[in-house]
Amino acid sequence: MTCISLFSGAGGLDVGATQAGVEVIACIENDADCVKTLKLNRSSKTTNIIHSDVRDVDFSVLDISRPCIVIGGPPCQPFSKNGYWIKNVNRLIESDPRNLLGQFIRAISELRPTGFLFENVESILHPTNRSTFEIFLSALESQDYSCTTYRANAADFGVPQKRKRVFVFGTAGRRGDIPAPVPTHGDHHTSNLFSDLQPHSGVRTHIEKYDSPRYSEPEEDASSGTYFFELTNIPPGKNYMALSHLTNYSGRQFRDGSRFWNFLNKLHPDHPSITIAAQPGPWVGPFHWNNRRLRVPEASAIQTFPDGYRFHGNRRSIQRQIGNAVPCLLARHMISHLTRYL
Repeated sequence: MTCISLFSGAGGLDVGATQAGVEVIACIENDADCVKTLKLNRSSKTTNIIHSDVRDVDFSVLDISRPCIVIGGPPCQPFSKNGYWIKNVNRLIESDPRNLLGQFIRAISELRPTGFLFENVESILHPTNRSTFEIFLSALESQDYSCTTYRANAADFGVPQKRKRVFVFGTAGRRGDIPAPVPTHGDHHTSNLFSDLQPHSGVRTHIEKYDSPRYSEPEEDASSGTYFFELTNIPPGKNYMALSHLTNYSGRQFRDGSRFWNFLNKLHPDHPSITIAAQPGPWVGPFHWNNRRLRVPEASAIQTFPDGYRFHGNRRSIQRQIGNAVPCLLARHMISHLTRYL
């Protein structure tokens, strides 16, 4: 089985495909830093890394003589909770420059793969976006593909991060829906002596080796910032709302619900992280329980990139690349599940 990756970014889905035993023969990515990241970590010289806007790619020149799948997560800004769209089909599908669903459809139409895996934010299923998503599915089904939609929480598949995403499994030939993937992990209510599920993975085992001076970064220091005193008083696993419930605390307090839930959020070493953001504000978590910002290898490990995975670009670019990625372990589970039914 081979694979063509669209909107490859830093390579989260690509790494997952490789770990699932699928050979990535082509990656298509428009961001220069992401392209350099892909090249830094290229494990096979047979991978064709195409630096191009997907709208300019001629898919007919790609050789998929062997069984092949297409994987990709088009930019999610139009579907995010901060960017709900106007209900105008023409604008949604064709005119909004951030919306590349049509390019995913075109790739499937021109490549005719054995199957595909589509990924996006959970809010693509919000009522504001639902009609657009259903049009997207109908367009794929009209090309003789069966589509199965699945909501996944990365933590339920061993990722040390609570990250909710939507996947669409596509199989050629209108074979009907495929079964939902079976989670491997659960919270303390579902993982116990009477369950086959392992408990959710805490971040400690994934990042503790990076908590030494060897890995320190200038950008991690928050001690001179506006809310550092407040941060130091927040217990691990809590956010700004904990401040109003502390005793003998003399700093600022915030009304519950007055800030985003990730404001001053601090990791608990034994629990999964909140979602790693692509463009966090200066006081958006998760922060380390040692009252500092996360280091690059820590954020990378929470996204389950392999140890030693390298990123090209400045700190802002690297944060964006990591935050936009699909956790590699989640990608491996989803791609393995897809190929099982092809």
